[in-house]
Amino acid sequence: MPSKRRPAPGRKNAQYLSHSQGFGGRNRGPVNRGNNPRKLYALTIVGCAFLLFVASIIWYANRGVDITLNGEQTSVRIHSSIERIIEDKALDLKPGNLLAVDDSVMEKGAGTRCTVTLGGKKIDESQLATTEVEGGETLEIHDGEDVYEKHTIDATPIAPTLKVKGEGPIAYVKTWGEEGRSEIWYGKESKKTVDKGEVKKVVNAVVQRASVVPSDRSKKYVALTFNEGPTMHTPEILDILKEEQVKATFFVTGDAARVNEDAVKRINDEGHQLGSNGDVYADMTGLDGNDLRDQIKDGFAAIKKAGGGKTAMLRPAFGQFSDQNWCQSMDLVGAVVTWNLDSGDWLLKGSQNILDTVMGSVRSGNIVLLTDNARTSLQTVEVLPKLIESLKDEGYTFVTVEELIKTDEDLAGKIHLSQVNKPKDAVLPHLEQAASTGEDAGLA
Repeated sequence: MPSKRRPAPGRKNAQYLSHSQGFGGRNRGPVNRGNNPRKLYALTIVGCAFLLFVASIIWYANRGVDITLNGEQTSVRIHSSIERIIEDKALDLKPGNLLAVDDSVMEKGAGTRCTVTLGGKKIDESQLATTEVEGGETLEIHDGEDVYEKHTIDATPIAPTLKVKGEGPIAYVKTWGEEGRSEIWYGKESKKTVDKGEVKKVVNAVVQRASVVPSDRSKKYVALTFNEGPTMHTPEILDILKEEQVKATFFVTGDAARVNEDAVKRINDEGHQLGSNGDVYADMTGLDGNDLRDQIKDGFAAIKKAGGGKTAMLRPAFGQFSDQNWCQSMDLVGAVVTWNLDSGDWLLKGSQNILDTVMGSVRSGNIVLLTDNARTSLQTVEVLPKLIESLKDEGYTFVTVEELIKTDEDLAGKIHLSQVNKPKDAVLPHLEQAASTGEDAGLA
């Protein structure tokens, strides 16, 4: 029998062709039939990195953040709802009670569960599970509030009254009136009736009168003001002011402004200030509410239509504006501006008398009354250059009324001459009636 041939032993360091070699003995590449250590190592690193990434996301999504809870800093899980915070912090909260209209307890614990504010804003009980924190918030969680039984309310408004305080040629609304309210409650279940009294406190209106006291005592300021124009001589007054480089304030009537629109526009264009004497120059203290309001509104409207811009500064005829006038129209007037130095030119005693009157009494912060009506305007034109020269010699700076107010730190920013800043909830006040004595009432 032919003997089986044993394969020759391999030689050390010899290379052999595997069965995978193709025709002609060309090598198609080695076949790795075992695990590649490098591949396993790479897969391990990738897996660890992925797990670390997932862990970091989980940590970030559940990290702790600091908030201020009931005045103390504490840490909570980010995106925790207020409901979750109550549970995690084991807050012992006492619910409120259900009250009758007379404040007696009808049912204990039937009020709200707790009282919550977040950043100063009250959170309704129905929002506790959906309102979350991000960190840095101020959260207050306290016992619940008492609630009243279902009831009806009979409410009575309380109108504000007016107080006028101080002295001086400038009057403005310092405090706007706000309506108060008293209530009577009728309990539907308890059948009780209770007078709750004043549940919303009334805020009374205050009109403040003041004089300008320039804060810089090293300088002297004066405001020249002209009443009752414009007239045929107003352009001459403006020429003098322009030549002397002096700014002034003109109070004009609506009827004169409609006739002399060019003069009104020129006053405004040349940097002077405009105010109103009303639609016609007449005593306002005797007017009823509607007539008074028409006088004021029409006067301001005429100035604006003539190109004089928007103003809310009023100088009533003869400087008279009653407390009742304020009650009827304070929502139309930024300030009532009269004067604290009357030149007396309306007495028609001549230019020298005017000059002596002003220069003998003028003080820094004064508002000087001059007149630009048909009777006095020619005299005003005659004295004006001499008056300006004399005041300049005394070191005075000429300003408009608005500029004068700004020199007083106590008044600057409080008085608005071009518009009325009436708060949304403000209402017009009424005059407080003085208490009658027995004699007044016929009971003596």
